[in-house]
Amino acid sequence: MNWTTRLQQITVTLLTAGLISLVGWGASSSSVQAAAPAPTPPQGCSTGDHGLLKDLQKAHQGAETQPLTFSDVEFLSSDTGRAAGNGFLIGTSDGGCHFQKIYEGQWSFQQIDFPDNVHGWALAAVKDGQAKYLLRTADGGSTWTRLSNQAVTFESVEFLDSSKGFGYNRTSTYYTNDGGESWSLIKTPANTRGAHFTSRNNGWAVVVVPGSGYRVMKTTNGGAAWKQVLSASTPEANYGQIYAKDSQVYALLYGGVGMSQTSYSLYGSSNSGGSWTRVIAQETAGGGPAPGRGAAVAKKGPASGSPGNMVLIGKSVAFLAGYQPAAEQVGIGLTKNNGQSWKNQQTVPGFEGTISFTDANQGWMAVKDMNSSTLYVTKDAGATWTARFSFETAGR
Repeated sequence: MNWTTRLQQITVTLLTAGLISLVGWGASSSSVQAAAPAPTPPQGCSTGDHGLLKDLQKAHQGAETQPLTFSDVEFLSSDTGRAAGNGFLIGTSDGGCHFQKIYEGQWSFQQIDFPDNVHGWALAAVKDGQAKYLLRTADGGSTWTRLSNQAVTFESVEFLDSSKGFGYNRTSTYYTNDGGESWSLIKTPANTRGAHFTSRNNGWAVVVVPGSGYRVMKTTNGGAAWKQVLSASTPEANYGQIYAKDSQVYALLYGGVGMSQTSYSLYGSSNSGGSWTRVIAQETAGGGPAPGRGAAVAKKGPASGSPGNMVLIGKSVAFLAGYQPAAEQVGIGLTKNNGQSWKNQQTVPGFEGTISFTDANQGWMAVKDMNSSTLYVTKDAGATWTARFSFETAGR
């Protein structure tokens, strides 16, 4: 998941043969609690930075450079996953007990997306530049090809398989069926400020109605026609996000932002938008009222802060990341019954985080802190977190 959007609102080398043979990398295939002491990694597992990227870490120690940090994490299973940052991509095949360097080079990754263990796409800049490019890999991430010399406006990409995928920014949605070589614009309603498609035909859009609030719209014919399925009033409607998987749908609607505080509402549906539950309605002194009306299951989201990315599992489970820089807290909230109940889990120290879950209990969280950037794993749905990889940047 790409963190750039969140911040605006609140402010190759081949893998070793051993890893390749082990799992086939590159082969076809409701209040916030204070953080508790993290469990220790299993015996025999590496810790800290796993001895990786030493030269790159040194290059990022200077006062004029950005520290080495994680920007995204994505796991395909409980064992196999990747994490990316400014100039690197690392991977594990044993649940984070050991990590290997996959890529080190010029690309500063902002988002990675792997529909399988071979094919992947990324939004990345050269070093710490501003221009964003779409990259593609066909060997698990060891080598990357820039698909165009022109920068892209995408804020995120999501691929369904090795050829079909979507590119999103706040106002537009694009579709490709040739692996990102070419893109076609999907027709979305006027004033769309966030969309998500689960297939070429089925999609959702958050529409801003000036002076009124939000409308959530649904299409089942590729954007030819749209139907309103939800409305939420608010004096400050500017942006929303949709997360959908099978019959699960969540609409994250932002209110105002002020004093490093964000107001928002999270609406959930278990029947493809037929009916909705107001799951979270977080009002803040700085951001004002949360969009919409009616009782909410929870009055605060994870970390009582700004919402991060969301992950849906199966037919009833959903996780939401949240972070509060002023309090230096990052955490998650979750439901296991389609939003009928909500629980905000313990937090860890940090300013910002993104999550990847592979089932209803096991997941990963990449966290940025003042002097470190850490990958955490949980096996109990975020009740406890264990640090499995960390870059220390103290002394800068």
